[in-house]
Amino acid sequence: MSSNSAKSFVAAIDQGTTSSRCIVFDHGGGIVSVAQKEHRQIFPKPGWVEHDAEEIWANVLDVVHGALQKASLTVHDLAAVGITNQRETTVVWDKATGVPVHNAIVWQDTRTDQLVKELGEQNRFRDKCGLPLATYFSGPKVRWLLDHVDGLRERAERGEVLFGTIDTWLIWKLTGRHVTDVTNASRTMLMNLQTLDWDDELVDAIGVPRAMLPEIRSSAEVYGHATGTLEGVPVASALGDQQAALFGQTCYAPGEGKCTYGTGSFLLVNTGDKPILSQNGLLTTVGYKIGDQPASYALEGAIAVTGALVQWFRDKMGLISSAPEIETLARSVEDNGGAYFVPAFSGLFAPHWRSDARGVIAGLTGYIDKGHIARAVLEATAWQTREVVDAMNADSGVELTTLKVDGGMTANNLLMGFLADVLDVPVVRPIIAETTCLGAAYAAGLAVGYWSDTESLRENWHKAAEWLPSMDPKTRDKGYRKWKKAVERTVGWIDEDDNDE
Repeated sequence: MSSNSAKSFVAAIDQGTTSSRCIVFDHGGGIVSVAQKEHRQIFPKPGWVEHDAEEIWANVLDVVHGALQKASLTVHDLAAVGITNQRETTVVWDKATGVPVHNAIVWQDTRTDQLVKELGEQNRFRDKCGLPLATYFSGPKVRWLLDHVDGLRERAERGEVLFGTIDTWLIWKLTGRHVTDVTNASRTMLMNLQTLDWDDELVDAIGVPRAMLPEIRSSAEVYGHATGTLEGVPVASALGDQQAALFGQTCYAPGEGKCTYGTGSFLLVNTGDKPILSQNGLLTTVGYKIGDQPASYALEGAIAVTGALVQWFRDKMGLISSAPEIETLARSVEDNGGAYFVPAFSGLFAPHWRSDARGVIAGLTGYIDKGHIARAVLEATAWQTREVVDAMNADSGVELTTLKVDGGMTANNLLMGFLADVLDVPVVRPIIAETTCLGAAYAAGLAVGYWSDTESLRENWHKAAEWLPSMDPKTRDKGYRKWKKAVERTVGWIDEDDNDE
């Protein structure tokens, strides 16, 4: 074995909702190679979504091989491997055989709807775990399996089966250790945000035997050394995907935040070493915990429809034939002409949480053409971000100073400029857009001394583009006032008999 300094790379496994990736990074945070593979989406019933955990494991091995091969590397070239993952997706497997007892239940799955209602009112456990009672989180998913798989509860109480989110499943397959990290544990509804340990009251109320729960560790430490394909490589980090993006964007100080712009958007702001319980419809979550250092907490705001609205405009309206064309069309006019588009296609997420809302285009006049609508479509993403940022600022008492952005929509310069205008802060996009993988690599590298400290990671962060606010305050205030009026027109649309069809 060569010395650690000769091991010149860190690998990150990103196990996502639709695919698994492995990216190998160098010391400067640059990408050396990438391999990616999709897995099946299994839909047994309406609202149910499952994955095959064995298929995911096989794909992870494939992409790790692939990424090493592409760069002509071997395991001996890796200082460490880190893991980032789709959050809340739930796996239960047999401790002796390693065989899952059921398909993994995915974060989007809504089969726990009835159970969640039975568990009580939305904020019952919020003070302890920072989360509202919702089908989104893992705890109720485990309970569903215990209630529906024959003999499973008895086996769980005897310690014969293990529960894990995807990070735990992968670490167990790689090292044989049954552990999770604080960020993933904070999405189960079973962990106490103050103690960073499983909470007796939560575990009992949700009905999950303690014997099946993994040990909670920090996000950056050596959990074990891999066997098999990655023989001897330290497995040294785990972070849920949105937290990994926060870490990869080097948001290490309170008030630093990032927003990932995909189909929907996730905004996370670092709130420092104490959890802040939201009064404004946000989730309180663990941002990351590096080794023995105190945990850093975050507030998270989820927006359901951002990039999905551009896809809708392309596929359902047919007004453009490719997503980038929306920018050209929107630039054909000076402004939105007074039109606002609130894309409450499946209700409103943060900070409103109104499932009875539906989409609205407001302010239409005979003057409006498709250019104005295109602009309103783009502006919707910025105004929705503004609502979440306002909630963040109100909750944390820390004003957002800069917004770091990543994800597909950041290629749209018109949108990014407008975002800076409505937030009245600089919007910055980094050179390395793969911030999720980068965050997992950074945490693993820190754990083994490949990088010395977070300061050296900040030095790796380079901006590719920056947009500065230039909008007149009166224009901004008027636009936001009109946006809020449009939002008011979306709520209460669904009536009792709308579900009768």
